[in-house]
Amino acid sequence: MLPFRLLGFLAIFLIASPALAQQPARDLFGAVDHPTEGPSIPVGGYAKGCIAGAVQLPADGPNWQAMRLSRDRRWGTPELVQYIEALAQSSTQDGWRGLLVGDMGQARGGPMKSGHASHQIGLDVDIWLQAMPDHTLSAKERETISAISVLKKGTRQIDPRHFGEAERLLLYRAAQLPGVARIFVAPGIKRSLCETKWRDRSFLQKIRPWYGHDDHFHVRLSCPPGVASCLDQNPAPAGDGCGEELDYWFTDAPYKPSTSPPAPPLTLADLPKACAAVLGAR
Repeated sequence: MLPFRLLGFLAIFLIASPALAQQPARDLFGAVDHPTEGPSIPVGGYAKGCIAGAVQLPADGPNWQAMRLSRDRRWGTPELVQYIEALAQSSTQDGWRGLLVGDMGQARGGPMKSGHASHQIGLDVDIWLQAMPDHTLSAKERETISAISVLKKGTRQIDPRHFGEAERLLLYRAAQLPGVARIFVAPGIKRSLCETKWRDRSFLQKIRPWYGHDDHFHVRLSCPPGVASCLDQNPAPAGDGCGEELDYWFTDAPYKPSTSPPAPPLTLADLPKACAAVLGAR
């Protein structure tokens, strides 16, 4: 990690040194293990930004346990921490024992060295689709236990042994809480929700199919009101998303390998200018 005494000078170097500004931003942000002082301010967009004044989710709380502590990705806005606390409490009403919380973001947000293109401004969190066990997990268990896919092996369909009423109700509650912009799930999970009879189906608009979300769901909050530096994603399309747009995910089209070369990693120069100050601040 960067020595604390050097952080105060880093912003000057970042702005003055073109070479440093062209380094992969994931290396720069991944090297800082504490947030800036002052208020929480998300800067930029979910996949190209940073956060000042991040707060850390405790490793353990009423009805949740955080996983993969060694990654140090339990940081976010106060709104995100409050959301996790609220969902952990709300889900117990349906008998869900508690949340296993995956990645949020880094201490100053920004790109990560592995795992995510988004999670950069403190408004994203991954939550496992398995309930918390009946004991406090050890440090080793938090690093070695793996999330379990809820799909039938080799298919895009849910496995009823791993995804049923309890998981559907958890997603319902997750989407109903204030501030949610989107929740990303595997297409099979979305289809299961679409096929369920709900008195109010409006929450389904926020549940969006996306690659790789077969063992967890990804909650994305909207930008906090009045924060001009934070860029919201375009609103989700109208409707419940259960028609042709979902059918598309059960064709081969979304999964064809790209013929384009992989994009180079984001540099500090690619991020909003304020992120240089966030990175270098005390």
